[in-house]
Amino acid sequence: MAMLESIVVVTLLLLMLLLIIVIILFAFKPWRFIPFSFFSSSSTRSRTIKVDDLERPLVPDNVDLARDQSHDLTRNYDLEGACYQNEALLRSPRTQGLVHKPRVLPASSHLSQGGSLILDVISDSPEDLSVGQTLRRPFVAEHIVEAQKHVKLENQIQNLKLDVDNNRLQEFVPKAINDQRSRISLEVVAGPSRGLRCSIQSTSTSRLPLTLGRVSPSDLLLKDSEVSGKHAMIHWNSNKLKWELVDMGSLNGTLLNSRPINHPDSGSRQWGDPMELASGDTITLGTTSKIYVDISSQRECLVPFGVGMTSDPMSLRRGAKKLPMEDVCYYQWPLPGVDKFGVFGICDGHGGVEAAKSASKILPEMIATILSDSVRREKVLSHHDASDILREAFAQTEACMNNYYEGCTATLLLVWADGDENFFAQCANVGDSTCLINAGGKQIKMTEEHKVSSYSERLRMEGIGEPLKDGETRLCGLNLARMLGDKFVKQQDSRFSSEPYISEVVHLNQTSGAFAILASDGFWDVVSVKKSVQLVAQMRERHSADTENLAEKIANILLNEARTLRTKDNTSIIFLDFDSRPRISCEVKS
Repeated sequence: MAMLESIVVVTLLLLMLLLIIVIILFAFKPWRFIPFSFFSSSSTRSRTIKVDDLERPLVPDNVDLARDQSHDLTRNYDLEGACYQNEALLRSPRTQGLVHKPRVLPASSHLSQGGSLILDVISDSPEDLSVGQTLRRPFVAEHIVEAQKHVKLENQIQNLKLDVDNNRLQEFVPKAINDQRSRISLEVVAGPSRGLRCSIQSTSTSRLPLTLGRVSPSDLLLKDSEVSGKHAMIHWNSNKLKWELVDMGSLNGTLLNSRPINHPDSGSRQWGDPMELASGDTITLGTTSKIYVDISSQRECLVPFGVGMTSDPMSLRRGAKKLPMEDVCYYQWPLPGVDKFGVFGICDGHGGVEAAKSASKILPEMIATILSDSVRREKVLSHHDASDILREAFAQTEACMNNYYEGCTATLLLVWADGDENFFAQCANVGDSTCLINAGGKQIKMTEEHKVSSYSERLRMEGIGEPLKDGETRLCGLNLARMLGDKFVKQQDSRFSSEPYISEVVHLNQTSGAFAILASDGFWDVVSVKKSVQLVAQMRERHSADTENLAEKIANILLNEARTLRTKDNTSIIFLDFDSRPRISCEVKS
């Protein structure tokens, strides 16, 4: 019994030892180190290979060198992303002049009768080979490396194509889109600051974002107790090419088209999410102030001098009485279809703003239509005089206006350039909005005041045989004798007129520091000509090193001066700086 147990134990130990040996053999695979020529038949034994017998090089003497060179291939890419390899780096030192055409093997290979090698048993470490040695194994290994490189290279080429295409798209498309400049105009249509206007271009990065609030330095300053000090902000999203509105944690909230956009927790003073704006939207700040949004795309055009434009209804200057905004200021450069001609103007309405809006639209159209006649345009350029053009444009505008119970003043400055880049300016006006030009240190008044009590108007009325009576300072309740519109009162009293005053032509030299100020009577009621010229000179001296947007800065300084001196009328200002560098802009309306 003891003998039987001993035999069983020995047998088990032998089986376990045999199992361990088998496991070791399969784990380490010692047959990998036996030369392949041992397995090959006599017909496939190694033979000496002559270079002349080869159709293509299989492998150089120094495999490591070839592999190192294969990692340093020089690549040249064309615009389509195609890759060209440097053939010199692919040639074996012993096979100069032969072209290497690598063959890509399939992902799986099988052991054929000819002794081809199964890919799975390829060793990671290369062996030193002589020319007389069988080359099948390194040949396959080399082609596996080439196949991997080929796949990797194709992926790199594909990625490069995508990068090139994306770069082209990023370089071309945004430039084309960015040339389509956008301008946003805001008008307060309800609330204590009703009539207040503000506009800005997407390219005016130094003035963005545009802030809306109750306290300075908000860009749109609303004197409304329902509006927070810093209530909301409008910015230009250059990625989406859209204007966006953001509530800045206001106490009374912000509505966009009657929908709240502020953070739900109003007490936290957290900012809301940006909301895209579109033309025609209505923004409500708090509960009373409503702002109308107008967005227009503009084609690129070059204004060869600085332009600044601003306005303020001065609503709170008459105590509890609200003062509606009836000024409209505008400019166009160049006029449609008429290169190197532009118009700049202000219309001050009375009885409402509709007549001012009509005149500001019709006047530029009439001038552009008349100047589209090449004969008349050449006459202006050769004679340096546009009196007939301006007079005819005012007459046609008056005939087209349908405003029986509303009227407006109209001051229009026509500026043009000749072939030598000389600038000329001529002004036409009815009413009491004034244009002043400073050229060569001299102040030139380009307009005439048409109040009923003015000396020039008394002489005109006497000339037509209908003089004013003693003490008469108004006609039909109006203190102006010339205006556009007001068809009803003109039918009642023939002393009213729409005939414009035409100024002399002024030659503007860009090196003489020339500038022009067009402003409604709300400005000139409190600011003298001398004071306005001094303010311009001070601003120019202060910003002599930085002239970017200088015209806009000067226009705002002039407006602030009128506000400080407590003007009691709507105030609009256009400042033209003929001494500044060109700026990009186009038609602008406030």
